Amino acid sequence: MGRKLRDIARETGARIVYKSSFDKANRSSKDSFRGPGLDEGLDILGEVKAETGLPLISDIHLPEQAAAAARVIDVLQIPAFLSRQTDLILAAARTGKPINVKKGQFLAPDDMALVIEKCRSAGNENVLLCERGTSFGYHNLVVDMRSFPMMRALGLPVVYDVTHSLQLPGGGKETGGLKQYAPALARAAAATGFVDGYFLEVHDNPDAALSDRSTQLDVRGVADLIRSVLAISALSPR
Repeated sequence: MGRKLRDIARETGARIVYKSSFDKANRSSKDSFRGPGLDEGLDILGEVKAETGLPLISDIHLPEQAAAAARVIDVLQIPAFLSRQTDLILAAARTGKPINVKKGQFLAPDDMALVIEKCRSAGNENVLLCERGTSFGYHNLVVDMRSFPMMRALGLPVVYDVTHSLQLPGGGKETGGLKQYAPALARAAAATGFVDGYFLEVHDNPDAALSDRSTQLDVRGVADLIRSVLAISALSPR
């Protein structure tokens, strides 16, 4: 997958950051696939980085994971359900690495100002604010396009997590999803003119993916999607 994404970056001119999780800790069921764990996972990610030259992003779930992950990972990610965990955010910030904080499904866009304060209190200004949908009743998320200018008004770059915002959370051992709407939402977000980066789950065989298969996009269509998003973004006011 790293090699495929490196080739897509070269083909489209997009700056791609490779994402895999060493541990999928935020699962509804204890039987859900977790991953190889911190040590083995970081070894694998280090190999991907060395071979492809792509920078890396990965989630951390515990404060004690921050320093170890920062030795390999270029951008530390705070999962949405942990976006209010002060000790976790401070530990990530103290590494000095850029941090991508996913806005909790239960938070308003302006609530992210408090997350920024926590990072700055630890001496870290390199923060990305990530939209991934808001809980709307049971097992459903919606993306409020107002969120993008609201979070950009906080003075930091905004990322849109396209595929996770199409999840149908909970409701069993594996989260459902509506990935067929990913291109439409990605293009709509680009048209706002307030999105600086996009997060996409991609796979060369989505139906066989061990995690989030219902929201994994087929990698063969990713280059065309990236080109359309870049074209719209170039025409959008900023």
